[in-house]
Amino acid sequence: MDDRRKRLVYRANHCGMKENDVLLGRFALARLPELSEAEVDMFENIMNHSDNDLYNWLTGREPTPDIVDSPLLRQIKEFNASS
Repeated sequence: MDDRRKRLVYRANHCGMKENDVLLGRFALARLPELSEAEVDMFENIMNHSDNDLYNWLTGREPTPDIVDSPLLRQIKEFNASS
């Protein structure tokens, strides 16, 4: 795994909210190595949102705004729903 992906895996596992560490960290460990560069960019952009917003979107507590919704965010949701 390249250095950028390693940093993102670390960041996903140390978000600030333990719940997001689980939701994002498990996905990052499992899927980040196989993502395209464009998807890695999307993942990094997803990580730039606040912990509370991410948690609410990933758990379905709030609808994901259209501007944030992406195939990758849906993959993260599906990954966590099936785990």
